[in-house]
Amino acid sequence: MTITCFIRYEIDPFGKAAFEEYARNWGQVIPRCGADLIGYFSPHEGSATTAYAAYNIESLAAYEAYRARLAADPAGKANYELAKREKFILKEDRMFLKLASGPHAKLVLP
Repeated sequence: MTITCFIRYEIDPFGKAAFEEYARNWGQVIPRCGADLIGYFSPHEGSATTAYAAYNIESLAAYEAYRARLAADPAGKANYELAKREKFILKEDRMFLKLASGPHAKLVLP
């Protein structure tokens, strides 16, 4: 059963550009380390401090192995250091979800 890791970030509103750099970096690292990245989402309208990320992984056991690869990856390490140095992430909440609405209907065009 595939699960989705959903992350809610509280970011510094003046750190949006740094968060977007962080997100682009993960866009390369996460797939290489074994997760199916759905994407990172930064504030656009409304809240200036809420951002999200989501990716799919096969199981919690696969997640643990993925996290180990991520921590050992040179670009992953550099991205963690970017966040630590720039301090644009104020809070991070991570949860694991399963798809409850599938299978979805196929769109039929005339």
